[in-house]
Amino acid sequence: MRTMVFFDLPNIYAKDKRNYILFRKFLLNEGFIMMQESVYSKMILNSQQSNLLIDRIRKKAPKKGLIQVLTITEKQYSQIEYVIGQKDSKIIDSEDRLIVL
Repeated sequence: MRTMVFFDLPNIYAKDKRNYILFRKFLLNEGFIMMQESVYSKMILNSQQSNLLIDRIRKKAPKKGLIQVLTITEKQYSQIEYVIGQKDSKIIDSEDRLIVL
């Protein structure tokens, strides 16, 4: 399964920029990878893990802005169609639990 986070946070005032940076760092520390600017995804094992992750996102979410979370299966995720651009091959994206470099 994949959990995807889409967000649009204000960046006008210094406090808003700080909240944006802190939320983005939180996502990276949770193991999310950036698909596009303000679109992040993370591979998860099951819906229970997804629910726990969404609870943590709710706790770290800034007060202003828009944050949306979508959980989909790997089969659905693999059907992403690239209209323009291509998949970033620098990102290690595997269903394996252990990746040895």
